Amino acid sequence: MRDWREAWQAALYGPGGFFARGEQPSAHFRTAPVIGRELAEALVELLGRVDTALDHPAALDFVDVGAGGGELAQAVRESAGGDLGRRLRVTAVELAPARPTEGVRWRRDLPERVVGLLVGHEWLDAVPCRVATVHNGLLLPVLVDTQGNEAPSGSLTEAEGDWLARWWPLAGEGARAEVGSTRDAVWATAVAGVAAGAALAVDYGHLAADRAAGRFPDGTLTGYLAGRQVAPLPDGSRDLTAHVALDACAEAVGTGADTVLVAQHAALAALGMSGGSPAAALAATDPLAWLAASARAGRIAELRARDGLGRFGWLLHATGGVRATDLLPSLPAWQP
Repeated sequence: MRDWREAWQAALYGPGGFFARGEQPSAHFRTAPVIGRELAEALVELLGRVDTALDHPAALDFVDVGAGGGELAQAVRESAGGDLGRRLRVTAVELAPARPTEGVRWRRDLPERVVGLLVGHEWLDAVPCRVATVHNGLLLPVLVDTQGNEAPSGSLTEAEGDWLARWWPLAGEGARAEVGSTRDAVWATAVAGVAAGAALAVDYGHLAADRAAGRFPDGTLTGYLAGRQVAPLPDGSRDLTAHVALDACAEAVGTGADTVLVAQHAALAALGMSGGSPAAALAATDPLAWLAASARAGRIAELRARDGLGRFGWLLHATGGVRATDLLPSLPAWQP
C-alpha cells in the first residue's frame, strides 16, 4: 500500500498512468473549453483588461496551466485579434505528452516570469493530496492499493495537521478529508511567477464554513471514466480528482496580491457572456444567423448554469500594479 498522494500521482502521471499515456480529459468528463469558444472569448476579454492595466506591454503572456489537450490555449490564441493578438505569447503547461498546436508553446514546468494572465482551469483539482481520516480518535493518513483497499497508517506532518485544524477540522470516527496544502503550495508558486498581471484558478471546490459544518464527511475524492463518475481506484485506468479548498489557496498566496473569489456565472456575465436568446424575428429574416445565435446562447447558458459549471469558483489574484477588483468589479463573493 502507498500513501494516497503517492498513489494518486502515479495513477495519473507515472509510467502507464492515465494522463501519461495521452488520455484526454474531454473523453471522460465535460469541460468548458470543449463546449465552445465562449470561455476563451471571456478570458480574452479579461486578458484585454490586464493588457490595459499594464499599459500594453510589448509582449503579453497567456499561460494555460494543466492544459490537457491544449483546447483552451488554442482557442485563446485564435480568439485574440488585432494588436493584442500580435503581441500575445501563448504557453501550455502540461505533464502529459504535448499536443503540437500552432502558435502554442508547450512546457512541463511553470514559466519563471509571466507578464499577462496565467490560468489554471480545472488544474488544482488534479493536484494529488494526502487523504486523512479519524481512526480510533487519531488523525492518520490513509494508505491505498491499486484495487482501492484502504488502511489508516503512519502519521501526518505537523504542517498537515495545522492545515486540517485551520481549514477542514475533522470530528467523528471515520471522517475524512483531502489535505489541501499541496494545492496551496503549487498555486502560491504559480502566482509568484506572475511578475505583472493576474493569475486565475477556475475550479469546483468548497469553503471553510461548509467543511466545518460537515457537508463532506467522506471527503470529495472521486474518479471519472468515459463520462461517468466512478470509484477512485489509483490503478491508472481513470481520472482522479477532488474538490479544491479555494479559500485556503487564496490565503496561501499571502498579502502581496489583490484577490477576488467569485462564481463563474457572475464572472462570465461581467466579461460580456450574458447568453441572452436572439430575437424571434431574426429566425424569419436570417434563419442561419438565428440558429448560430441560439446555439451560442445555449453554450453560454451551460457555462453559467448555477447547478453546473456556473458554480465553479474563480480565484483571481492581481500583481504588478493591477487590481483584481478592477478586472472583475462589484461581484458577489463565491458561494459554491
